[in-house]
Amino acid sequence: MTQIVTTVKLNNYLGAIHIHSKFSDGTGDVKAICRAAKAAGLDWIIITDHNNSDIQEGFIEGICVIKGEEISPDNNHYLAFGINKIISPSLSPKEFVDEVRAQGGFGIVAHPDESDFRKNNNRAIKWLDKTIEPDGIEIWNWFSTWGDNYSDKHLFELAYAYLFKHRLITAPKEETLSWWDELNNNSEKIVPAIGGLDAHALKINDYILPVTIFPYKKMFKTITNVISLNTSLSEDFSTAKNQILSAIKEGKNLIVNRHLCSEIPEINIENINKKVGIGEEISCDNNTYINIKLGKKFNINLICDGKMIWNNFTNLAKIPLCKKGKYRVEIGLNKLGYAYSNPIILN
Repeated sequence: MTQIVTTVKLNNYLGAIHIHSKFSDGTGDVKAICRAAKAAGLDWIIITDHNNSDIQEGFIEGICVIKGEEISPDNNHYLAFGINKIISPSLSPKEFVDEVRAQGGFGIVAHPDESDFRKNNNRAIKWLDKTIEPDGIEIWNWFSTWGDNYSDKHLFELAYAYLFKHRLITAPKEETLSWWDELNNNSEKIVPAIGGLDAHALKINDYILPVTIFPYKKMFKTITNVISLNTSLSEDFSTAKNQILSAIKEGKNLIVNRHLCSEIPEINIENINKKVGIGEEISCDNNTYINIKLGKKFNINLICDGKMIWNNFTNLAKIPLCKKGKYRVEIGLNKLGYAYSNPIILN
């Protein structure tokens, strides 16, 4: 009997989440940020200023710009998307998580597990109460990872941290991934993950010429969220915004560190009738497989309900599946993270 698999061609759109502008502690205006995003090959960005949403939305310089808010008390930072008014950081974490939902939006915990054992003077900002169930988690934050790993004790170490910054961007923390898996195990739906930049393009004016630390363009070429749509991204902003936010809320995004490899992995699960992508559901039959395709060989971990069930160093895998659960993929090389998928539900 010939196997017939129905599938829809998906369109990938690359974006960056967790960006700060001059309306909080970033240095760029919206046009400068969008020009940098365009030059870095992005299609969309979400700007999340601290306790502020004055940034302009719309298609700007060819980029779909969506605004959110980083609700920013001393700890417990929360990225709020799809809200219609600013939410005060004076609320408790439970209160502002509920308020985001009350406004019809959804929220993502920002950098939940920054290290308390840094070799520098930057204070860790953490999510302190993990009994509070958020809508999603930022499992990988570029600036937080760098902040956890650099030392400013000696000038040589500080220079190394700046010149070889990408060596410090290792991978998501295991405790963050474990919390994410726990939330998914306790939920029938997908609790989504994103990768964030925390991009500020900080300027240092202590020298003859000002120096920009981690410019937007360079950061936009690192941790990227790739959403897959079965239609083209709309030219109407309101529709495009809904397409992007819905994809993130449903976990239809793949987190990729494009500095390590610019190619986008292909990940899907197929049965005898159809093929689905990240963030979707499919039923289990005797001919169910997960397919993983990469441009070159990486170490691939297949995770089901928080437990690794398969591992190999390869660029092509077709793995039979016989157990119901939530399947996600981790891809890396020499302890450096490359790609992390949201789950696909097998039921």
